[in-house]
Amino acid sequence: MSKEVVLYVGEAMGKYGFPHGHPFGPDRQDAFWKETLKQGLDKRAKIVAPRSATREEIERFHVPDYVGRVDELSVLGHGSIDYGDTPAYAGVYEASSAVVGAALEGLERIMNGDCYRTFQPIGGLHHARREGGAGFCVFNDCGVVIDTLRSKFGVKRIAYVDIDVHHGDGLYYPYESDAELIIADIHEDGRYLYPGTGDAEERGKGVALGTKFNIPMQPGAGDALFIREWERVADFLRQHKPEFILFQCGADSLDGDPLAHLKYSPAAHAHAARSLCRIANDTAQGRIMGFGGGGYNRNNLALAWNGVLKEFLAASDL
Repeated sequence: MSKEVVLYVGEAMGKYGFPHGHPFGPDRQDAFWKETLKQGLDKRAKIVAPRSATREEIERFHVPDYVGRVDELSVLGHGSIDYGDTPAYAGVYEASSAVVGAALEGLERIMNGDCYRTFQPIGGLHHARREGGAGFCVFNDCGVVIDTLRSKFGVKRIAYVDIDVHHGDGLYYPYESDAELIIADIHEDGRYLYPGTGDAEERGKGVALGTKFNIPMQPGAGDALFIREWERVADFLRQHKPEFILFQCGADSLDGDPLAHLKYSPAAHAHAARSLCRIANDTAQGRIMGFGGGGYNRNNLALAWNGVLKEFLAASDL
C-alpha cells in the first residue's frame, strides 16, 4: 500500500456552503487551501478533485424520499432543508453529492491499497439524519462511508471519532444500538450548545452499551483539559480495536469561534491526529479518513485542519 496522503479539494466540493452571510459560507475551502499552500503541504500530499456520488450511493445512508426532496429544492433554488438553519440554494444537491463522492473516492483508494490516509476539509456533515438534514448538514458523508464499508467491503468494526464542538447526533443515534460502530465524541456540553445531546450517560443501547463514549466539555475548556480527556479516548479506542477509523475534526472547538465557547488551540487537533494515526497503525492497518467538519473562524479552521493534514503526512513519513 502506498504511504501517500490523498487530499480532496476542488470547485465542486468548495461550492458546499450557504449564501447571504451564513456562517457555513462557500469560502471555507479557500481559507484552508491558502494555508495549505503557505505551508507547502500541497507538495507533499496527492491532490485529487472530488467526484459526484450517485443517488444510489447517497441512499446507502439516507432514505430515498429525503434525497429526492433535496434534489427538488436544489432545482427550485430556495426553501429550507431543515427548520431554517440549512437553507436550500441552486446547486445544493450537486455540491452535497460532491462531498459524499469525495469521501467514497477516498474510501475506494484506501480499500484498494492506494493509500492509508485521506483528508477532505469540506466534509464530516455529522448532523444530517437518515431522513433529513440538520445543522448546516445536507448529506451525512460519514454515514454513507460507514454503510459502504459494511455493505461493499465487509468491514464491520469501525471507529467514528469526533472532536467538533457540536455533538455528532446524526452519527450517534442511527448507530446507538450497533455494537460494532465505536463512537468517541468530545464536544461542548449540550446544555449550552446545539444540538443539546451527547451526555456522558449516552453510552449505547442494548448489545451496544459501552461501545459509545461521549465526553461533554464545559465552556472555556482549553488544550490541557482536552489532552487529559483525550487519553481516555485513546484507551477506549485501543480497547475496542477498530479496523477502520473516521476522524471528524471540526475546528469550531478552537478559541474564537463565533458559534461556540471552547478554547482549544490548533495543537489539540494535531495531538488527536497524531494519536489516531498511531492507533490506526496498531489496529486498523493504518486506515484513517479525516473530515473537516465545522469551524466558522476562517483562520482557526485553516490552522487546525492543516495541522491534522501535517500529522497525517508525518505518519506516512515513518
